[in-house]
Amino acid sequence: MILTDTHTHIYSESFDEDQDLMMQRAMDNGVQRFFVPAIDSTYTGAMYDVESRYPEHVFLMMGLHPTHVKENYKDELTHVEEELKKRFKSNSNKKFYAVGEIGIDLYWDKTSLTAQQEAFKYQIGLAKKYKLPIVIHCREAFEEIFEVLELEKSDDLFGVFHCFTGTIEDAKRAIGYNMKLGIGGVVTFKNGKIDQFLNQIPLEHIVLETDAPYLAPTPYRGKRNESSYLINVLEKLATIYQRPEKEIAAITTQNSKDIFNV
Repeated sequence: MILTDTHTHIYSESFDEDQDLMMQRAMDNGVQRFFVPAIDSTYTGAMYDVESRYPEHVFLMMGLHPTHVKENYKDELTHVEEELKKRFKSNSNKKFYAVGEIGIDLYWDKTSLTAQQEAFKYQIGLAKKYKLPIVIHCREAFEEIFEVLELEKSDDLFGVFHCFTGTIEDAKRAIGYNMKLGIGGVVTFKNGKIDQFLNQIPLEHIVLETDAPYLAPTPYRGKRNESSYLINVLEKLATIYQRPEKEIAAITTQNSKDIFNV
């Protein structure tokens, strides 16, 4: 059984002391594919390092996280574009597999909405230019995200609605914009709510994720998350869909291959 973690920050400082052990625990649990989102330029070196150490398993994204859209965000967007361009022109087999994570987050700071919208639209443009999927971060900003997606919708816009926590109506709207739903630890929470309707969403629209080191699933809620805990998300989906774990693992891994083209 092969599991795919479509969103994990394995380069995080949270793993500085035990990154290799953490990766081995994940692989022992069947997680063989790790898709790694960017945050900002300060993490680029750490991302490249983990990629070089696990070249058969780690697949990088490039982007500017919405909570890191600060005063220097235009410089950060230039960095994103330069890194994409560098790898696109390179003859090596190293590449980016998505533009992400990008989007809008109004939980921490509503005053930066205009800049976040600009950064989101700009990076969608980069994804279209390089024919890559996008990976969306959305927190307390569903309407704002959908507003941008409505403006940018096209056949070449597709990707993942990372850490989906919305309603079934939000789920259907996201799917309507060619987005898969990234399902992680929240589905195991008693107050997570998405477990109440998820079985109404066909599995072909679902991918698995951890968002490690954040949002650890039950029974680890409140502790550091890691990719090995993807098995707990899988177990919950098997209960929700009343399907074998191996079948869900196969379908969601295939979905990830369809999105990321690897």
